[in-house]
Amino acid sequence: MKNNSELQKDVQDAIKWEPLLNAAEIGVTVKDGIVTLTGTVDDYFKKTEAEDAAKNVAGVKAVVEKIEVKYGSGWAEKDDNEIATEVVNALNWNGRIPNDKIKVKVEKGWVSLEGEVQWYYQKQAAKDAVNNLLGVVRVSNNITIKHETLDQIEKKDIESALKRNWSIDPKDIMVKASDHKVTLTGTVKSWYQKDEAEKTAWKAPGVWMVDNELAVEYA
Repeated sequence: MKNNSELQKDVQDAIKWEPLLNAAEIGVTVKDGIVTLTGTVDDYFKKTEAEDAAKNVAGVKAVVEKIEVKYGSGWAEKDDNEIATEVVNALNWNGRIPNDKIKVKVEKGWVSLEGEVQWYYQKQAAKDAVNNLLGVVRVSNNITIKHETLDQIEKKDIESALKRNWSIDPKDIMVKASDHKVTLTGTVKSWYQKDEAEKTAWKAPGVWMVDNELAVEYA
């Protein structure tokens, strides 16, 4: 198990490795596997990149992200109406996102997405479409999943899908299916495996909600 100093250095190195990030802008503190990121960046996408870089470091159990987004003076004049228009256009131009299914709210650069789609990939595509827009300082993805099919979730299908995924060791993962909700409990060896297990569960027909309670435990 890495100590706090070793894990801090690994996270700092991971951030330095990302070409879009300036490591000097991002502070990293570590306590008992919990990483806290602080600092200021000039683009929302950089904020998410820093968080993803930290999550992928072996030994990280959780990430507390406190990075602020402050645009340069050239973008400070962009108001919420302009940002909202660009968000709506970005959603409409993305073929993976159903038209007229998502409502957009913008307040001081903070974008909130609401609505209802049938698949998790559509929810994720909506957030990805917004991440790169200038003027955005934060995104809340409140889109819900609701399939047209009312079929009950097949627990064994999710368990089989987890076994097929080469990056996941499913022996310590327990799957519980109730109505349209899947709960994942147990342990995985990395944050990446935790994310992959959740994405796998979301792909099952009839899933409207996934409660990912998997704990990250490194050897």
